Amino acid sequence: MQCASFTPPMPLPIRVQLLSLCRDVLAPLLAVDGGVLYVVVLDDTSLVLHLGGTCAGCPGAPITTSQVIEPAVRSVSPSVKLSVTSGGILPPGAVPATEFSL
Repeated sequence: MQCASFTPPMPLPIRVQLLSLCRDVLAPLLAVDGGVLYVVVLDDTSLVLHLGGTCAGCPGAPITTSQVIEPAVRSVSPSVKLSVTSGGILPPGAVPATEFSL
């Protein structure tokens, strides 16, 4: 009797994992309090996010960034360059994370 060989699945590209994190975890967390997570740039080496909605101008935005967003992103990719902005004016190219596509 022969045993079937097992080939482990290929890991998803970092950008796909980061987008899933933004769409499925971070955006819903922010939405609970009326915040909106925008993706400005997303590739395998950098992630630029913008916090809008009630996060714009909120004094808690830096805490959200340092205590929630940064650790979550680092768990997916410790080396990705992360930049998070907030405010009422959207940066060029910003798309809600729930609508962003690769």
